[in-house]
Amino acid sequence: MLSEPRSGRLAAWGNALLAGLVSPDDAVLAVVGEDAVHRLEGLPGEPAPVGLTLALGRLRALGVTGLRVALPVPGHPLGLSGPPEFNARALEVEEAVVCEGAALGLVPEVREAGPEGDVHVEVVWHCLPVREAPPADVPSLGEAERELAEALREATEVLTRLDVAGSGPVAEAAIDAYRARAAASRGLEVLAPGYPPRAVRVLELAQRVGALVALAGGGGHGGAVSASEMAARAVALRPVERTARRAQVAAYNSVVEARGV
Repeated sequence: MLSEPRSGRLAAWGNALLAGLVSPDDAVLAVVGEDAVHRLEGLPGEPAPVGLTLALGRLRALGVTGLRVALPVPGHPLGLSGPPEFNARALEVEEAVVCEGAALGLVPEVREAGPEGDVHVEVVWHCLPVREAPPADVPSLGEAERELAEALREATEVLTRLDVAGSGPVAEAAIDAYRARAAASRGLEVLAPGYPPRAVRVLELAQRVGALVALAGGGGHGGAVSASEMAARAVALRPVERTARRAQVAAYNSVVEARGV
């Protein structure tokens, strides 16, 4: 979770658009980000893929009142409600957007195109039917914030115990990159207009915890010198990563929960 999921950008700015807080052009620009283009395929009433501006308008016309994020991984279908076909597609890429007001879900497919040295990214959102049911394991914003405070302490303790900072130049470079990213993000708009300050705070902290987990869990063995210690590291980090993902989902979905749609 070192970068913002595309489903998060789509849900956040889509919610701001549905609430009338941003223009369609501004919403699409924010969702696309550094990608070349986003299209939506399988939208009811549209026989071919359509651009994101038209897609968001069509979703509103179909009765969509809000967009929720799902960030599932194998064994933890976070934010999903079925059916199995949609869950399987979402689990494959570990993210999805679920519509409120219409039984539809969107799963991104990332494609690279262009010659070597000039590759650009295109995203196709596949629109699929979903089951109208409560999403799996999504906490309230307050619950997520409380869990994150403890998770951050746990992640820091794990990093210290593993002596990641003393494990060589690769780990040191990763730590420097994390600190630079944290500094660069200060003062930037983390969520779209309409989100409460608490949601921004929770999302920032969730991303920080996720970055620490990624740092401790990848790129070398850190201070672990045996297979048993490496296994222990994975076990220790798993609940911390789970908490960070749950908090991200709670932050992105907070405006939908607040409106009660």
